[in-house]
Amino acid sequence: MTKPVVVILMGSKADLEHCRKISEACKGFGLDTVLRIASAHKTPEYALAILKEYESDARPKVYITVAGRSNALSGFTDGAVSAPVIACPPALEAFGGADVYSSLRMPSGIAPALVLEPVNAALLAAKIIGLADAEVREQVRVSQRRAASKIEEDDRAASSDP
Repeated sequence: MTKPVVVILMGSKADLEHCRKISEACKGFGLDTVLRIASAHKTPEYALAILKEYESDARPKVYITVAGRSNALSGFTDGAVSAPVIACPPALEAFGGADVYSSLRMPSGIAPALVLEPVNAALLAAKIIGLADAEVREQVRVSQRRAASKIEEDDRAASSDP
């Protein structure tokens, strides 16, 4: 089987640190990632060229889009590709959370998932790819067991405190 890829498309360089968190978490599941910058508002033709490049690539893939303020990038990407799209907009304190609304409501036929935490966006990408890739599916299970063990350890520590 061809190695899957997670295409992380950000609207600007300002989103790079957020995207690096996603990429590192994806790599923890054994996924290859690629980071790209294109804007649905400022460079729509360029964004479409990038999406066409990856759509012509036969590897299984998931797109994760990262754009703040008006998140047109997620809907734009979802309308241009056949693979799943996960919107993971960065938290912008200046808008008090109101910027997330642009990710919640999409037109008919446009259906990116919305995940606000970078590590959870990577987890969803891994679960999607894991549907057809046993190695990635096992990495998800290992991650889940590790998280469960941590909770159990914390419980043992808390219950033994006087």
